[in-house]
Amino acid sequence: MNIIQENIDELNAVLKVEVSAEDYLPQVKSVLKNYQKKASIPGFRPGKVPAGLIEKQYGKGIKVDEIQKLLSDSLIQYMTEKKLNVLGSPLPKEGTENTIDWDGSNFEFYYELGLSPEFSVEITPKDKLVFQTLKIDDALLNKNIESITKRYGKVQPQESVSADDLLYGEFVQLNDAGEVVEGGINKAGSLFLDKLVDDDTKKMLLGKKAGDQVVIHSTKLSANKTDLAAMLGIEKGIAEILNCNIQFTIKEITHIVPAEINQEFLDKVFGPGVVNSEEEFRLKIKDELTESYLNDSNTKFYYDAIDYLMSKINFNLPEKFLKRYLTFSNRDKFTPDEVEKDFSQYSIGMKWQLIQNKLTDEYNINVTEEDMVDYIKNNIIRQYGAHLLESMGDEELTKTAKRVLGNEEEAKKVHDDLLVYKMKELFKSKFTLENQEVDYDVFFGVKK
Repeated sequence: MNIIQENIDELNAVLKVEVSAEDYLPQVKSVLKNYQKKASIPGFRPGKVPAGLIEKQYGKGIKVDEIQKLLSDSLIQYMTEKKLNVLGSPLPKEGTENTIDWDGSNFEFYYELGLSPEFSVEITPKDKLVFQTLKIDDALLNKNIESITKRYGKVQPQESVSADDLLYGEFVQLNDAGEVVEGGINKAGSLFLDKLVDDDTKKMLLGKKAGDQVVIHSTKLSANKTDLAAMLGIEKGIAEILNCNIQFTIKEITHIVPAEINQEFLDKVFGPGVVNSEEEFRLKIKDELTESYLNDSNTKFYYDAIDYLMSKINFNLPEKFLKRYLTFSNRDKFTPDEVEKDFSQYSIGMKWQLIQNKLTDEYNINVTEEDMVDYIKNNIIRQYGAHLLESMGDEELTKTAKRVLGNEEEAKKVHDDLLVYKMKELFKSKFTLENQEVDYDVFFGVKK
C-alpha cells in the first residue's frame, strides 16, 4: 500500500491511496475460510461447502469490506504518523465515490482532507479586559428580601392578574411565524410579575385570567439568565443566547402576602438561632448575593474573554470541505441548504474549539479523573451538607462519584464544566483586569 499526499493549499489536501492485491488478499482468504467452516448451504454438510462456491457467493462482498477496513486503518495510521491536524474526517474525493471497479485487483482511492489552520495564541499583560461585579445596593437588597418574605408568605388565589402576583402556567416556544416550535421549549412553571424586565410586559398581563394566553419575548422574561434558564427548563448557556417569542398560558393566579420579619420567620429561613435580628438578616442576604453574583461575574468575564480572543485571532477554515463534511455526516438529518444556512454559527463554534485546543496545549490545561471525582464529591457535599462526609466517609463518597462518572453523558458534562472553570482561571491569571462595580441594569444589560 502506498499513500501520496498532495497539498492543494494551506487548508486542503488530497490523499491518493494505492492498494494492491497483496495488501488485502491474505485477510480476504482468512475470512473466506471462516465462512467455509460456518456456511450452511442446502446440499452440503456444514463445513463441507466447496471453497469455490463460497468465493463465488461471498468473495466480492468480503473483498470490498476488507479493503474498506484496510483503508480506514491506513488513513488513521498515516494521519497519526504525519501528525496531520485534520478537521472532521477524510471524505472520498468529490466525483470519485461510485467510480471504483471492484472486479479489479489493484485500486486507487482519493480522499479530501480539511486541514486545521496554523495560528498562535498568547495572552499577555497587554491584553486587558473589564471584570464587572454587581453593586449590592439597598434597592437590590430590598428586592431580594421582599422575594424571600414572599417565598415564606401566605398564598391567596386570585381571579385576575394584578401587580406583584405569581402566575403558574405553561411556557411554549414560538417561531418567527408565531407557530409552536416542534421539539422546542415546553415547560410548566411559575412567572413572577416583578421578575419581568419592563413595565410594558407587566401591563400586558394585568387583568388576564386563567386560560388566557400572552406572547412574551424571551429577553423580557427575566434579566437574570440563571433565573431564565430555570424558568424555561434549559441550560444557562442556551438562555444566554435565546432570542425568540414564548407563549405563556395562564393556569393559576395567586397573590402572596409577604411574611413578617420576626424570629419565627428567621428560624424558618436559616435554622433556629442562626440569625437573630433584621440587621443580621440583611447582612446575611448581602453576603449570599455577593457570592451568588460572583458566579455571574465569572461567567460574563469568560464570554467577554472568548469574544476578545475570537476578534484578536484571525484565521480561515476550509469552508467548502467542512460544508461537504457536515452534509455527508448528517445526511439523514440536514439538507445541503440547511447546512449552508447554519454554517456561520458552526464556524464560530469550530473557531473557538480550535482556539481552546491551542490554549489547553500552550498552557498545559487538562482535566483528570481525580479532578472529576473531586468535583462530584464537592457537589454532593454542597447539596446534602458537610455532615454527609462524616456519615458516609471519604471512601464511600469516592465510590459514589465514580459511579456517577460511569454514565458517559454525565462524565462529559463534568469534564466540560471543569474545563470551563479552568479556562476562567487561566483568563483571570493572564489578562490584565480592570475591576468595575456596576449596578443591576448595566450588569445584566437591561435597556431602560
